[in-house]
Amino acid sequence: MKTVFLDYQTFSQGLNLSSLNQTVDELTLYTTTSPAQIIARCQNAEIILTNKVELTREILNQLPQLKLICITATGINNVDIQAARELNIAVTHVSGYAKNSVAQYVFSQLLAYYSQVEHHNGNCQHGLWQKSATFCLHGNGSNELAGKAIAIIGYGALGKKVADIASAFDMQVLIAERPNTESIRPGRIDFLSAIEQADIISLHCPQTTKTQGLFNAEVFSKMKPSAILINTARGALINNQDLLDALHTKQLACAMLDVLEQEPPPKDHILLAAQSDKLRITAHIAWASQQAQQALLDLVAENISAFKQGLRTNRVD
Repeated sequence: MKTVFLDYQTFSQGLNLSSLNQTVDELTLYTTTSPAQIIARCQNAEIILTNKVELTREILNQLPQLKLICITATGINNVDIQAARELNIAVTHVSGYAKNSVAQYVFSQLLAYYSQVEHHNGNCQHGLWQKSATFCLHGNGSNELAGKAIAIIGYGALGKKVADIASAFDMQVLIAERPNTESIRPGRIDFLSAIEQADIISLHCPQTTKTQGLFNAEVFSKMKPSAILINTARGALINNQDLLDALHTKQLACAMLDVLEQEPPPKDHILLAAQSDKLRITAHIAWASQQAQQALLDLVAENISAFKQGLRTNRVD
């Protein structure tokens, strides 16, 4: 089956493609693909792999050979699923591949923050310890994760892994129920109650019409002034201006963001332009350990193999 990968540059170099090559007859890799290039590149393709390239109804209507779309990510909002269903085009996605990578990112940020690692390294690099009157230079000090409450917003594979590690640190894990729901499932806590109690809030929920802008001025006002917000999910979950206002008025202590609502962001993005020492922003890399990327590609190969056998493994259409 002729297969094209439209945006292979969204992955690191040096990954093993043997599982994909063994599953398809012909694999063509494109580093990136603009909207104007999609039709020409996919005209004879039976399988399309896409991470973020958008496949609209208009585009799908012009690809009569297409049988399968493999989204090389968990989110599926870059493909018109309804149109694919009507055109009898199967659509798959992948999930769970990045739980270790994302959880490691979350705790690397937390440990750096609470242990003040960069600060203490700097004290030695700048010769301050060498001038100390005692054996120990306290500097900014440090704090333990043990005993702190972490609210998990979105309790799928990623949220569960973060919760497991938090428990190992003797933290209090608060699994938040979906906002604005009357029924609280066993083992969960009301959303706003979780927000009010949390020292750390870690976002792992999908972006939907109900969660877009979920973290706004009202929610920030419920947080502890010492609270930390970590977002490894989707940038649009947060109202950017409200976040900046909350940081400025000390309604929360710090925000650690691995995602923004536009990626890559413009040079004048409101959060990047703020240059606040209360903001720590990374370039959507929490998911992207070498191991997670390899697991993802291998899962895509499994999805293709299952499709060829008539199975509905990881189908979203």
